[in-house]
Amino acid sequence: MSTAHSVAGLRFAAGAWLALAGAARAQEPPAADSPAPFAMTLPEARGGVPGTWDLSRDGTNRRCVMTLSSESGEAGQVVRFPAGCRRAVPVVGTVAGWLFADGVVRLVDRNVRPVLAFAKRPDQRSYVATAASGESYSLVPLEIAAMGPPSLLDPAPVAITPPAAAPSAAPEPVQTPAAAPGPGIGAQAGIYALDRLLNRDVCRLDLGGGPGAPVHLLPNCRDTGIEVFDPATWRTGQGRMTLVAKRGHVVNLVPAGDGTWRRDPETGVAFVLRRVEP
Repeated sequence: MSTAHSVAGLRFAAGAWLALAGAARAQEPPAADSPAPFAMTLPEARGGVPGTWDLSRDGTNRRCVMTLSSESGEAGQVVRFPAGCRRAVPVVGTVAGWLFADGVVRLVDRNVRPVLAFAKRPDQRSYVATAASGESYSLVPLEIAAMGPPSLLDPAPVAITPPAAAPSAAPEPVQTPAAAPGPGIGAQAGIYALDRLLNRDVCRLDLGGGPGAPVHLLPNCRDTGIEVFDPATWRTGQGRMTLVAKRGHVVNLVPAGDGTWRRDPETGVAFVLRRVEP
């Protein structure tokens, strides 16, 4: 084989390899500057329903934190809730179990007749049901308000590569990501009162400072929801305050003025932290 033919063959092989490599790169998804934010949605199957839920009567401060269990009972799956729920939300007095079918969560009585049939709201973050009396109720997973593992909520630092420079040009400095904001920037450490829709100061939280930024619920807390959530640490940054539970779930809050912070998005019963003097 002549030298000319060998060179032509090598050029053809190299061109084919480059074409294949380019096609492979074209099929790869574009690199993102940061991972997509974690978005928790309502369950699509019965196996995703068991857990702790916040039941509330719309437009009031009446609420009940209940557990929808995976255990089978006499009327569908077992429902558990504190005795005080019968006073706060009387409609649950006849609830004996729960069922799930076609995306609807049904709280049923002992005869497996629906007491409340919850359908998804368009935002996919809460259920809504209308009782026989015409009252509207919301059912929200206790840990659905922008909750997810912290690693999915915190954007990873992005290394910035300087553009290629001509040989005679001075190299441009490499930019490094700014340090993540810590406690004390935006929100301040201290004592915060938890306010609900009509009830103020139902619980107090001590947001500490320094590494780890611990959170402690002070004695005489009268809010079951925050006790079940069980916050362990907190952080602040990008105009938000974030409470982190021991199990890794989070609640995000945004400034509401006058030293208060409200849950974002606003789902279920109002959740507002208000800084108070010790």
